Amino acid sequence: MITLLRKIQNLDMMWKYVIFAYLLFWVMVLGMGGTASMVFQVSPLTMRWIANLCAWSPTFALLIMFKKLRPTMTVKEFFRNAFAAKLRLDLLLISSAAVIGGVLLAVWILSLSTQQAFNTFFSLGSYALPLSLIMSFLSGPTGEESGWRGYLRIELNNKYGFIKGSLILGLVWAFWHAVLWLVDSDFSGFALIPYIISNVVVMTSLVIIMNVVLDRSNNLFNAIWIHFCFNIIYSFLVTDIWFFVILTVVYAVIGICFLSWHLKTKASAVV
Repeated sequence: MITLLRKIQNLDMMWKYVIFAYLLFWVMVLGMGGTASMVFQVSPLTMRWIANLCAWSPTFALLIMFKKLRPTMTVKEFFRNAFAAKLRLDLLLISSAAVIGGVLLAVWILSLSTQQAFNTFFSLGSYALPLSLIMSFLSGPTGEESGWRGYLRIELNNKYGFIKGSLILGLVWAFWHAVLWLVDSDFSGFALIPYIISNVVVMTSLVIIMNVVLDRSNNLFNAIWIHFCFNIIYSFLVTDIWFFVILTVVYAVIGICFLSWHLKTKASAVV
């Protein structure tokens, strides 16, 4: 235990942030979520808001550790810089089309393979549409992105480069959700394996999309918007494990296409 603590102390501050963000999220999910569900048996809507609060743990971790992570900067300066760059409508439209289109394509392929109507894979669920939009926006998109893309993306890209940094961030982001795979998933047993693989591939592809866009328009709203586009359409899906198998392939192709586009344009700029 002492050896482990010494290794943690010797880590870069960046990795200490990752560890803290993981621990904070898992404590909040198991502590707050578990208590609210099993002890107080709160309503599904209340649980949804608790889940939204847990999703803010990367930002909470960033703010708690801020003086160590950005010793020469104030929190106000950090967020002003994060949203300072000019937004590009073309990048917002392309990324939105890729994220939403990828999900719709996977559903379409699933509908063809199962011979079920396309619309049977969607449901508005228990909440009114405006409430669903608000809850989706106030969860991961606004809660996670300050930490993952506002801080960690820059650190990883500076240390490891664009490609390796993107892949590492994809893994960090995916496995941060690991506790949810066990306590908030519809799958278990063998089906959990393709579900986890899908999470890793899809989130890594989303990171690549975000990083390509942010490399051209370094405004954190881009990451928030891309995250929101994925979350909102995902929240209306009613599918089985085969959807995630298909989605894995579709998003892997989309991620490769964005990365290829990025490398090609960068090479052209150098020439």
